[in-house]
Amino acid sequence: MIMDYAWLIPCLPILCFVIVGLLGWKMREGGGFVAILGAAAACVLSILVAYEFISGDYTSYTYDMKWLIIGNFEINFGVYIDGLTCIMMLFSSFISTMIFVYSIGYMDDQGAKKTRYYGEISLFLTGMLGLIVSSNFLQMFIFWEIMGLCSYLLIGFWSYDHPEAKEKSSAAKKAFLVTRAGDVCLMGGLFIMLYLFKSLDYVNIFDMSAIQSVAASEPILLTLAGLLVFGGVIGKSAQFPLHDWLPDAMAGPTTVSALIHAATMVKAGVYLTARAMPLYVFNAEYGQNVLLFIGFIGGFTAIFAASMALNNFNIKKVLAYSTLSQLGYMILALGAGGWLMAEGYATGDHHLIALGALGYLAGVFHMLNHAFFKGLLFLCSGSVIHCTGTEDMRLMGGLLKKIPVTGWTMLCGCISIAGVPIFSGFWSKDMVLEAAMNAGSNGETFFVVLFALGIVTAFMTAFYMFRMWFMTFTGEPGENAKHCHHESKIMVSPLVILAVFALFSGLLVFAGLGSLVENALTAMGFPSIEMETGEEIAEAIFSNVWTYVSIALALIGILLAYLMYTRKAINPGKFNRNGESALYKLLANRYFFPQLYDQISWKLGAGIAKGVDAFDRNIIDGTVNGLSNAVIGSGDVVSRMETGHVRDYATVVVAGVVVLILVFAIVFCAGGM
Repeated sequence: MIMDYAWLIPCLPILCFVIVGLLGWKMREGGGFVAILGAAAACVLSILVAYEFISGDYTSYTYDMKWLIIGNFEINFGVYIDGLTCIMMLFSSFISTMIFVYSIGYMDDQGAKKTRYYGEISLFLTGMLGLIVSSNFLQMFIFWEIMGLCSYLLIGFWSYDHPEAKEKSSAAKKAFLVTRAGDVCLMGGLFIMLYLFKSLDYVNIFDMSAIQSVAASEPILLTLAGLLVFGGVIGKSAQFPLHDWLPDAMAGPTTVSALIHAATMVKAGVYLTARAMPLYVFNAEYGQNVLLFIGFIGGFTAIFAASMALNNFNIKKVLAYSTLSQLGYMILALGAGGWLMAEGYATGDHHLIALGALGYLAGVFHMLNHAFFKGLLFLCSGSVIHCTGTEDMRLMGGLLKKIPVTGWTMLCGCISIAGVPIFSGFWSKDMVLEAAMNAGSNGETFFVVLFALGIVTAFMTAFYMFRMWFMTFTGEPGENAKHCHHESKIMVSPLVILAVFALFSGLLVFAGLGSLVENALTAMGFPSIEMETGEEIAEAIFSNVWTYVSIALALIGILLAYLMYTRKAINPGKFNRNGESALYKLLANRYFFPQLYDQISWKLGAGIAKGVDAFDRNIIDGTVNGLSNAVIGSGDVVSRMETGHVRDYATVVVAGVVVLILVFAIVFCAGGM
């Protein structure tokens, strides 16, 4: 069976990492083609594994081998394949391959540094694929940390000989430290899960009765474990309040930004939320509260991040805020879907369980669609930056005539993410909004508020994405656009391929995507799951009046961007008093969160440093110095006894004998009593 070789999926890129690391400096392209070969091979093997899994009618496939044995406790290392695994490994490996191909052109001028780059992205892909196919949470955590290390190295790729080396180095350190905060939470959650379940293997944890039993006996600990696991998600997927590292992560090469935002890294948090869903749904006492919290974090992050993209002029940072916002959509859908399933299992209402499964599908579906159109958008932005030499959209304009392939493919990505019917983003976005509304209308009214935030976010998304496109590709050429050179053939080829998927990946909902998600839920212990067909989903979307409200708002956002930045019929300065309004400054300064974090980290860091210094001086050094002083003092005392007079020595001997007699007498008397 091909699935018996699924363990090779993460091994192929790491093999390329070793080859590039050892021999890349001898290769003409610094190991670029080796990295592409590894990613492509992993993609092909993923396709074969997924095909065999789907055609074989599996519920799940597990292959484990013993890794460590400590007494009666075993730690396994293995592979776990279900519907969710198939979805994740297919789009991650495919999009990574496209990015690797694109890198040949984008990194062509980097000289010897290309070797380091291709080695690091190969290891990065290893981390993501290893995380996806892991059979237990511990193994998943190991690959999770590999990705964290690689993100630090890649974001700080230009930390040495670049004009803005200091800024880029700071961005890398910020990403590393902020995500570590989430990782500490995740590790704490795994420790609690190990205590509760005596195992971290998926097959042992994904059991409804086992989780319900733990929830009945240790509801607080199970809830805490779930919250800490989601804390890891907040860090890795840059959700509020640990969101601020992701815009700064644009300091790395644009290809790295595409990897982080589309194929790997931030998707890992969404995947973990989806994978850990049984921990929340089957926690009868507190699970719904946690799921409401998850939904709130997602909904708030969506509108919060979207607002910061409205007036930003850096093309990569606009896309970064867009990623934050879209990740919020995914988390909102998973929170709403999980809440509905929890309510359905608690009340025995199969209709609510079906609605919850649909919400879960919406989160996974939007993650899939987002991977394609956001990968496309970032690679298009890289082509624009490669052409103009700037990331400032005010220095662009009129580029559609000079780089037409980039312009038209980027338009495909903008159309999709804006939710224009019938393209991919439309389907998953409206399913997300429907999930929030379903949760709101079936018992938790706060989800109605989150639905409203999602609707407003849809308008913002359409506006800022087309604002970016119009400023970049229409109007009069800006300063840097006047000297734009031609497109690279090897760079535009992945754009065309990704544009097709960005437009039409939404049709996968009609081609069995729901069956894969249904399979994943069943494998994770969810009974009575019946997913709606693609036709039923489409009928529900187009029969909902709010769908047309969402469409109208998206079209208004596009029209407004056109009138402002192409026709110049509306002056943006009227809305922000030419950049002097308090709201404009608030958005431009990212709600002053960077300054707040700097202050907190400085004061907290300084406080911790002072505490550690005091402990070191007073406790560590004090103990050492105290012992040394005691030895020196006792030595001085003993030295004074060395007088050279026999009578002094006799006195000491007699005193010692007297002390021994007294001790003996006390012990004897105590024993007699």
